[in-house]
Amino acid sequence: MKILSPSILSADFANLGADVKKAVEAGAQWVHIDVMDGMFVPQISFGNPVITALRPVTDAVFDVHLMIEDPGRYVEDFAKMGADIITVHAEACTHLDRVIQQIKACGKKPAVAINPATPLSVLDYVLDDLYMVLVMTVNPGFGGQSYIPYCSKKVRELKAIIKERNLETLIQVDGGINMKTIDEARDAGVDVFVAGSAVFVGDIEANAKALLERIQ
Repeated sequence: MKILSPSILSADFANLGADVKKAVEAGAQWVHIDVMDGMFVPQISFGNPVITALRPVTDAVFDVHLMIEDPGRYVEDFAKMGADIITVHAEACTHLDRVIQQIKACGKKPAVAINPATPLSVLDYVLDDLYMVLVMTVNPGFGGQSYIPYCSKKVRELKAIIKERNLETLIQVDGGINMKTIDEARDAGVDVFVAGSAVFVGDIEANAKALLERIQ
């Protein structure tokens, strides 16, 4: 089953709970929460208070994407606040394996994100421990960017590695996913699709349903 994970970075912050409910009621299975610290990426977004406030709104999976330096400092906090999946960037972790084990020790599902120019080889020794790999299809930090075409090749290569190792690791993409690019991502072998403005700008229910129809 393919999964839609709407990114709340593009939601109306004044009506965040209502927007999330609309997306989930339309069929979105996960909620993607981008946490940005202004250091690993230029922007600052939101942290624990927002996740804590949203957790009672829905039972959907909270897919928390930590775009922060040294994310191991905060893994336990995000786990306590209601994250189900915790994604850290390979580029932000001095000791990637240690952080993955931290996430697992908290009873959460570990995922690792890699930026567009980061090679798949950084995953060689940790892939077996991962629930998911997030292949960034834009350079992280800003919404509304265009999908980088070579990332589709990267997804296909990762899919082949997962199959060769007989793993069940999910592949997620984040960045530039909309009705024009979602087919390419789906055909490359993506399992989980993060979409921001493509869901939250305009009619949320209609947008989510249209994207879900395309990915199944």
